[in-house]
Amino acid sequence: MNDLVIFRGGGDIATGSIQKIYRAGFRVLVLEKDKPLCIRRYVSCAQAMFDGYREIEDLKVRKVSDEKGIFLAFDQGEIPIINDQDGQYIKKLKPLAVIDGILAKKNLGTTRDMAPITIGLGPGFYAGVDVDVVIETKRGHDLARLIFEGPASPNTGIPGNIMGYTSQRILRAPADGPIRVIKDIGDEVEEGEVLAEVSGKPVLAGLSGMVRGMIGQGTFVSKRLKIGDVDPRIIKENAITISDKARAIGGGSLEALLILKRRLDYAGRNS
Repeated sequence: MNDLVIFRGGGDIATGSIQKIYRAGFRVLVLEKDKPLCIRRYVSCAQAMFDGYREIEDLKVRKVSDEKGIFLAFDQGEIPIINDQDGQYIKKLKPLAVIDGILAKKNLGTTRDMAPITIGLGPGFYAGVDVDVVIETKRGHDLARLIFEGPASPNTGIPGNIMGYTSQRILRAPADGPIRVIKDIGDEVEEGEVLAEVSGKPVLAGLSGMVRGMIGQGTFVSKRLKIGDVDPRIIKENAITISDKARAIGGGSLEALLILKRRLDYAGRNS
């Protein structure tokens, strides 16, 4: 039985789906680029591309370099992650499903012919054309809704509302250059406090709270790139556990996978 699910992208939102699908008994492989721009580093499988190995709740994520390493990780109950931005291992391993969790707000090359089941997270995909199912990622009433025909809600550019704060939560690079992190994930901060510097220019907190996301020390960033976020809720555990939003989307991803797999099984029995 083909039980392999390949994820394109291993950021914090994708990690919620990776956990749900792994827990349900599927083998999971994550494809990433060499140096992903992780913001919520402690809860992103993608961080293993830097660390080599990462534990996130009950997930054990290991960076591998070849097919042998992938199957060794499977044998050890781990989730392998490999540098493969173009999806070459999709062609090699022929998975049951491909889930695009890059969240680039546009489709970076995922097509329905990649696998018997294809799922896209968030805007940029059209269900029935690019993928079989799109999962809504916008906070609100429709969060994690399965879309079998059409797109997800368009990207508004406005972050979700947490305790009345939206864009104030987001930290953006004031210039091009390497980042010098001053306040890292889990640190408590005050509104107006300097949290980082890029090319000598300060990055200021837009509200008081806790740093929940911060790009890695020394990462080269471009002007206006999202480099972190501040949560008005000071709950330290939130920085090291998968978010409510990622878990909800993960439930939608697992539901979509099981629905589509059941349809394939039914069609196979009746062909």
